[in-house]
Amino acid sequence: MAHLNPTNQVIVVGAGIGGLTVALGLAKNGFQVRIFEQAASLSEVGAGLQLSPNAVKVLRQFGVADAVGQHVFSPQYACIRDYQSGRYYLESPLGKHIEQRYGAPYWHVHRADLHKELVQACYAAGVEIELGHRVLGYRNEKKYATVLMDKKTEHADIIIGADGIHSKVRELMLGVQAPIFTGQVAWRGTVPAAAIKGATVQPNATVWAGPNKHLVTYYLRGGDLVNFIAVEERAKWQQESWRQEGDVNELRRKFIGWHPEVSAVLEACDSTFLWALNGRPTLEKWHDNRVVLLGDACHPMLPFMAQGAAMAIEDAFVLTQTLLKYDYHFAFDKYEALRKPRVTAIQKQSRDNAALYHMHGGWQGRMKLQALGLASKYASGIIHAKLDSIYGFDVTSLSI
Repeated sequence: MAHLNPTNQVIVVGAGIGGLTVALGLAKNGFQVRIFEQAASLSEVGAGLQLSPNAVKVLRQFGVADAVGQHVFSPQYACIRDYQSGRYYLESPLGKHIEQRYGAPYWHVHRADLHKELVQACYAAGVEIELGHRVLGYRNEKKYATVLMDKKTEHADIIIGADGIHSKVRELMLGVQAPIFTGQVAWRGTVPAAAIKGATVQPNATVWAGPNKHLVTYYLRGGDLVNFIAVEERAKWQQESWRQEGDVNELRRKFIGWHPEVSAVLEACDSTFLWALNGRPTLEKWHDNRVVLLGDACHPMLPFMAQGAAMAIEDAFVLTQTLLKYDYHFAFDKYEALRKPRVTAIQKQSRDNAALYHMHGGWQGRMKLQALGLASKYASGIIHAKLDSIYGFDVTSLSI
């Protein structure tokens, strides 16, 4: 299908990972792109994230992988270990093995480093980024879309809502709906590797599985930092904010009696943020005429498959390619049809992993972990089949 109404001018709402990536992809392909961000500064609160091969392939296509690669750590194994004994339930190779299998590496990167490189690449590609603009509304008009902000009104051929789980664009499109608290909260932070005493953190992506909680550790910035995410189950989230500064002493108390490797990381920690893990039901639609959603704005991910950033990056590639090839009406339909089944499946896998990591069912939960370990050792094809569908998926080779 040829372009009936050529799309040249694009407004992206939100300067997070997804918004920057789609802006970069579009700008590199001749679109005029402006980003409007609510925050007053271009910075990322957060810690580490995992970039699996499916995401790295998109970064390569958009010409930013080499720059990001200067900041990363490449883990050797993906592990699930017992919270007390340290026993390995699962030890699956990453490193060179995963690069050979999937054609791209598996990286750990500080969110701020990825964000910085995407910002610089966007500027180099001609993207305009304006800060301190809060979206109040949008209008679909005959020849353009209008976005209404607290300080100005702007027009473009299309608007991309990449403004996260609390997306104002999604709210305007589909109505106000409070996020669904999943009954879990996550403590996040980083500590200098040199500050960790009494234990050596292994150079792996490690899930420490325990009753009703788990903790993940991995290195960042070439091994200079250790990142942790500690997830515990809670009946409710009472705070108004979805994120708040956490109490390090409370965090340590929550994980008393855990393996020395975990204790050593938490003892070295001097600050942490506490996040409510929220979800949303599958949306009936991702677009409204000239306005479309991307990333967490339309499919928020629990962190138990480490695919939140990767899915937003994949979205960015597919949306760029559909807009290059089709009129925006058909492009948005095609984008949603290509992306919704994949992200919905990974959302489910992420929810299922929470029960696995938290040993739901007591001894039965431990048996499931032990069975997973046996499968990885004696029937590796079972593990590969699960990972192949995620890491082996290559949006850059899709027929769009």
